[in-house]
Amino acid sequence: MSVRVKLTLTYAGFLMLAGALLLAAVWVFLLRYVPDRATLIVPNNLSPGGVFPVRSSLLRLFAPRAAAVLAFLLVFGLVGGWLLAGRMLAPLARITEATRMAANGSLSHRIRLPGSRDEFRELADAFDTMLARLEAHVGEQQRFAANASHELRTPLAVSKTLLDVARTDPDHDPVQVIDRLHAVNTRAINLTEALLLLSRAQQRSFTREVVDLSLLAEEATETLLPLAEKHGITVDTRGDIATTAGSHALLLQLTTNLVQNAILHNLHDLPAEGMVWVETAVRRDRVVLTVENTGESISAQLAPTLTEPFQRGTERVRTDHAGVGLGLAIVKSIAHAHDGTLTLAPRAAGGLRVTVELPAVSPHTGS
Repeated sequence: MSVRVKLTLTYAGFLMLAGALLLAAVWVFLLRYVPDRATLIVPNNLSPGGVFPVRSSLLRLFAPRAAAVLAFLLVFGLVGGWLLAGRMLAPLARITEATRMAANGSLSHRIRLPGSRDEFRELADAFDTMLARLEAHVGEQQRFAANASHELRTPLAVSKTLLDVARTDPDHDPVQVIDRLHAVNTRAINLTEALLLLSRAQQRSFTREVVDLSLLAEEATETLLPLAEKHGITVDTRGDIATTAGSHALLLQLTTNLVQNAILHNLHDLPAEGMVWVETAVRRDRVVLTVENTGESISAQLAPTLTEPFQRGTERVRTDHAGVGLGLAIVKSIAHAHDGTLTLAPRAAGGLRVTVELPAVSPHTGS
């Protein structure tokens, strides 16, 4: 049976039960105040003789009318219950229709249930929110797949072209071909490893341990110091002990990506030497990692989009250090996998400020 039929029968059953209890109470009340041996004179048209025991007469008069009332309550309960159940379940029908449309691939549909904020309205709003997030996630994954395919196709196409040239041109320098193939192959490997790291972060397939972000900042700075010195960029690292729970390897990758991104952002800076500031801090129940850098100005509209996969700033596309375009996307995925947030904001003097906030834990208890 459908839910509507079940509700109808339930309403009718309760109504019948309530009516039966009410009639039973009336009958008990009558029996209590009417003597058993008393007689009652009734009209001759009901029964010849006209004199009967009171209780017998009451039963003869009460029973047919009680049965008629119960029959009326049964019909009324079934009809009224059917209409009432249909009205109550109407929002559920809209939610079911939206679910079917979503199952068929239409994620743009929204229920937008009107009326007061009851349980059905809260369910519909929660479902609309889920559809919106799912639509955004599917769109993001589709763009990511298209961009990843394009990025992976590029080195393969370049390799094929180099091999074709080497095969058709016997005078071509083989060493030059090998060097270029090595560079293209290295870029393809880096892109593949970045994609695997991004997938790992999104799946949260890692063991949590207590990690100090200040130590990670120092380690990332030491690793990238030769790159910074090569381009005349000063890296200033400071801050407090900031412990959180997570994967040491992934959080080190997050910190390294941020510092490397800050250094690369300075490659098209003004003639003055570039600067990178790395700072850790503790704010109540959160630990904060902030990486700032000088460099070209970035609009407030462009800054948040830099976390999209394969999205690069214009200055980085024109350099030999453009990377694979997954640096900040990996940072965002790692931050979210650790229940944290990532915020990008342009600096007034040029450059970018990136802030990562993660849950703080005790360095001793890990909680």
